[in-house]
Amino acid sequence: MPFIFLEVVAFKWQVQAFILAFFIESAVCQIRYSVPEEMRKGSFVGNIAEDLGVDAQRLKSGGARIVSGDSSEYIKLDVDKGNLIVGNRIDREQLCGQTSPCSLNFEMILTNPMQLHSVVVEILDINDNAPAFHEKDLHVEVPESALPGTEIVQVSATDLDVGINALHDYALHPKTNFNIKVLSSPNGQKYAQLYLSEALDREKDGKLILLLSAFDGGEPKRSGTVKIHVTVLDANDNAPVFTQPNFKTSVKENIPEGSLLVRLSATDSDEGKNGHVTYHFNHVSNSIAELFRLDENSGDLTLKGKLDYEHTKLYEIGVQAKDQGGQSTSTNVFIEVLDVNDNAPLITLTSFSNTIAEDSPIGTTVAIINVKDLDSGKNGKVDCSVNANIPFAIQSSLRNYYTLVTNGVLDREHKPEYKITFTAVDEGAPALSTNKTITLRISDVNDNAPVFEKAIYEANIMENNSPGVSVFSIKAHDADSGQNARVSYVLIDTEFHGSLISTYISVNAETGAIQAVRSLDYEQIKLINIKIRGQDGGSPPLSSNTTVRLTILDQNDNPPQILYPVQTSGSVVAEMVPRSADVGYLVTKVVAVDVDSGQNAWLSYKLQ
Repeated sequence: MPFIFLEVVAFKWQVQAFILAFFIESAVCQIRYSVPEEMRKGSFVGNIAEDLGVDAQRLKSGGARIVSGDSSEYIKLDVDKGNLIVGNRIDREQLCGQTSPCSLNFEMILTNPMQLHSVVVEILDINDNAPAFHEKDLHVEVPESALPGTEIVQVSATDLDVGINALHDYALHPKTNFNIKVLSSPNGQKYAQLYLSEALDREKDGKLILLLSAFDGGEPKRSGTVKIHVTVLDANDNAPVFTQPNFKTSVKENIPEGSLLVRLSATDSDEGKNGHVTYHFNHVSNSIAELFRLDENSGDLTLKGKLDYEHTKLYEIGVQAKDQGGQSTSTNVFIEVLDVNDNAPLITLTSFSNTIAEDSPIGTTVAIINVKDLDSGKNGKVDCSVNANIPFAIQSSLRNYYTLVTNGVLDREHKPEYKITFTAVDEGAPALSTNKTITLRISDVNDNAPVFEKAIYEANIMENNSPGVSVFSIKAHDADSGQNARVSYVLIDTEFHGSLISTYISVNAETGAIQAVRSLDYEQIKLINIKIRGQDGGSPPLSSNTTVRLTILDQNDNPPQILYPVQTSGSVVAEMVPRSADVGYLVTKVVAVDVDSGQNAWLSYKLQ
């Protein structure tokens, strides 16, 4: 997977930037910087905008921010200048102890478009700590019968610095009867082995004071000193001897308190009290003394606290075997702590857009999460997934980071909200898991046209109506929401009887109510087909049409008209009847019509 990898190194008061490697991935890059510890607050670390190839305005418009890690106290982002600066005094020894290299790891996120950049700031050691011994004065007893080459005591100093600034060498003064060997333990710690270089004579010199100095490799060098007070004893010429040079054991971190870790054994060829061996810690720190118990008679080393692999993986414990005549031998006990799966994965929501449009394309980023497990090996290897049957998928972008993206079609009208559960499961036995649920709302887009209840409506109105009278009301529904679902009604103005239909009918745009603009006459108009468009408020708007068939109902507003016999104005119709006419003789036929319809046009005749 290609990505950008940059490194910028800052030395004390002068900053130099070097690009070490370069290859690209979309929206993901990693930048490395190096700064010495103890720099003042506000000191320049690096121009991240320049190293990313963007201007500072892009950082401001993208809302650039540091989103993860415990680095926010020490490293700040100056968005206006695009610089990373020291946020607080950095003490490398307090931050990382003896771990090297010492780095601050965090991520910077940009939006519109969303980009995630991993930043590593290595804290370089300066020689601000001198070697120090655990004690200012050390008292040892040496029998005068001890032979040249006899090991007297093992002494070590600690230097909180690392690399060239760490403990480098030891020196002894004076070297009249003693000298030192500078040795290294398996984990690289240097210690001085004080040994007898010339035979002692208690009667000549019963007490000696030696000055042991420890030097680091910094420039200028720094040193620490311990006084060794030597008391010369008489004739106990055999020192205890351990059965093996070093003692090693491995235990799981969940071993119960009181468990036996290792049984030390040393023998002394002398007899009586000079051959009785007791066991003691050899200048150990308080933390080790609080965690382990050593039985001085049996040599049993047991646990009296709780081990934590995530805190310390290896303990080196100095042990001394002493006889009652003052002779001693030192050894080291190495306790390797083995990891057990006692930490569930941790899920951190780094970035989340809680609303997404329903027309978002497949692959749209919804959220970025960070997943960590403090365990190691398989116990710390985590698999992340989301719940099934949802149009979303999870992808791995950077180590320990996962991106939630769309992988299906979203439809707000079908499902307006999703509960998405992230599940992180490690590979330990038994496996431990963690869930985190987010709620994602689907925002509406205008993808539904208004729908009328009917394609054709039927309505009636009595003729001779008053202008403005309400005739009928129509309604359309839109499955969208908000402005996209707001329907307005528009009359499609067509020609009718030589005029525009809007001169006869109007439609209320908000309610869909249809009104007659003027009085209608059945004898002239019997049916009006009204076409109406329902249009939503989306952009662009969507619409659909319907038709209202308005029937004009007849009213008895026309009197009958006599067609025959024809009667002129003011004249009387006269019919001639023969004198010889019989009963039933047809005198005349009266014919009348009525322009109304139905019963209003039915006629009956009677004599006045």
